[in-house]
Amino acid sequence: MTKPVIHPNWGRAPDGPTDGFSVEITARDIASLRAAAPGMPIDTPVAVTFLPGEAPEARIAATKAVRDLGFEPMPHFSARRIASQDEFETYLRSVVREASVRRCFVVAGDPSEPAGPFADSSALIATGAFERAGIRAIGVGGHPEGHPNMSAEQRWTVLIQKCAEVERRGMAPLVVTQFGFDAAAILTWLKELRRRGVDAPVRVGVPGPAGVKILLRFAARCGVGASASALSKYGISITQLLGSAGPDALVDALVRGLGPEHGPVRLHFYPFGGLEKTVEWINNYARRRR
Repeated sequence: MTKPVIHPNWGRAPDGPTDGFSVEITARDIASLRAAAPGMPIDTPVAVTFLPGEAPEARIAATKAVRDLGFEPMPHFSARRIASQDEFETYLRSVVREASVRRCFVVAGDPSEPAGPFADSSALIATGAFERAGIRAIGVGGHPEGHPNMSAEQRWTVLIQKCAEVERRGMAPLVVTQFGFDAAAILTWLKELRRRGVDAPVRVGVPGPAGVKILLRFAARCGVGASASALSKYGISITQLLGSAGPDALVDALVRGLGPEHGPVRLHFYPFGGLEKTVEWINNYARRRR
């Protein structure tokens, strides 16, 4: 079987640390995406989250806006929030029809009990619906700084199995990590990923510039390690919570540390302080690196 290829931009080496970046939006961020669009390269991958309380129509509209602006949409599918097989496939067919979606991202979701038949993201993959819909790539989650509900070995087992199953079904696996603050932990995790035989491209999650309190709130919600030491390396002091922080030190450390042994890696930005602010930071950082 021919190995599937992820579109776009993975066929060439990045020119700089932020080249080929991706970003994340919610269904409410269409106006922000339009405002930020002039600063984003054509074909930039844009993930559309699957949040509670949103109508599917709102997510479909956001996914279509991503495509209409010239970017590559990657809608999320939150397994435990999906009430039925019909709801799942209807939404999948809609984003493919309305936005020519070619890649999707699957997560288990936050609820402890599923709303329908899907207990985790593997259950969504196992339906075969993605390949039937013509999806070429499936993103799965990676957790360099831990997961609140799984041991380290469980995390590796699940991730490796999902990547293998996606590829077995004729699609390309893509690993998108939870955001983190500790470059050393991320680099160690990447080396272990490759040692365990996973050669899928990885998008390392980076928090966009935001207020310190906002960053810590998201870290607590997502189970991200936020030790005083890691925060200090990132540029945050737990005794000074009124300011804001950007990912300069984190990205600098990743640039210094990344090598061939870490495999294909690019950055995925979580715009906690707003999409426009994040895209502005990316472009300013790129200019400083030239």
